[in-house]
Amino acid sequence: MARYEKRLTWPVKFTELPETGGRIPEPQTPYKTVLLDERGKDLPSEDLADILGRWRDDGMRECRFILGAADGHSEDERRQADLLLAFGKATWPHLLARAMLAEQLYRATTIIAGHPYHRSG
Repeated sequence: MARYEKRLTWPVKFTELPETGGRIPEPQTPYKTVLLDERGKDLPSEDLADILGRWRDDGMRECRFILGAADGHSEDERRQADLLLAFGKATWPHLLARAMLAEQLYRATTIIAGHPYHRSG
């Protein structure tokens, strides 16, 4: 995960909360929320890059990607999210899901920049 985190050109911060009692800090700017959820959209990398690029171009400066606890996300959290994103229908361990997210964020930045890393056709 650190490999991709270092390569990201966008500011990024990974925060892990305790299983109980943890709170996400209040945002300083308007933001979008993406919940990683097995019932979410299983998007190709290009589509995720398009969404993130559109949000960026619309002036959004913060996007929060949230992995749920063992029980997942509540229905209320799902309704409030701007995007439900799945990495397939399988349930992934948090460390693996975090690494997959970091890689997809890096891949999105390369797609938006037109860099050959992604090799999209």
